[in-house]
Amino acid sequence: MKHIYKPGKDASKPVLLLLHGTGGTEQDLLGLADLIDPDAGVLSVRGNVLENGMPRFFRRLAEGVFDEEDLIFRTKELNAFLDEAAKENSFDRLNVVAVGYSNGANIAASLLFHYAEALKGAILHHPMVPRRGIDLPDLAGIPVFITAGKNDPICPAKESEDLKELLAGAGAVTEVHWEMNGHSLTRTEVDAAAEWYKTTFVK
Repeated sequence: MKHIYKPGKDASKPVLLLLHGTGGTEQDLLGLADLIDPDAGVLSVRGNVLENGMPRFFRRLAEGVFDEEDLIFRTKELNAFLDEAAKENSFDRLNVVAVGYSNGANIAASLLFHYAEALKGAILHHPMVPRRGIDLPDLAGIPVFITAGKNDPICPAKESEDLKELLAGAGAVTEVHWEMNGHSLTRTEVDAAAEWYKTTFVK
C-alpha cells in the first residue's frame, strides 16, 4: 500500500496510523499527527480502491452503503500491511493508534470489528458502523474517541451513537465529541481528540 512512514522521536510513543477520507491521499492528515503528538511515529496510508479516480479504503455500493465483501477483504489487507510495516520499520505492532476521517475512520473501525489486537486505540472522525449483526472480538480496555456532527448529512448521528455502543459492548472505552459542523473535519474536534490522546496515552 502506498504510504509515508516517519519514525518517532520517542520509540515508546504509539505509531499514529493516518487514514484519509474519500479522495484524500497519504499527505492529507500529516498535520493532524503533529497536533496530536509531534514525537510519535507516523504511518500514513493511501487507500487501494479508486472511486471515480478518488482513493478510498474500500468500495461502496451507494452513499452510506458499503460493499461488505470488499470491506472485509480490504480490512484484512490493511491489517496484513500493518504487520509487514511493523517488521520493515521496526516499530511495535501492538502500539499503533489509528487516526481516521470519514472513509478512513470506517476502515479503522472495521479493524476493531475484525481483529482483537489490530489497534491499541483509535481516533475516529465522522465514522459509520462498518458492519452490523456480527460478533466483535474482545476489545477490553481499548480506548476509542469518536468525533461526530449532530447535523452530519453523510454520517447520521445515530451511526456514531450505534458505533459507540457496539464498541463499548465489546469492552472498548468509548467517548464521543459532538459538533454542529456537518461532515467537515474541524480544528475544534481535532483539538478535542489531541486532548483525549494526551490524557489516554501520554503518561
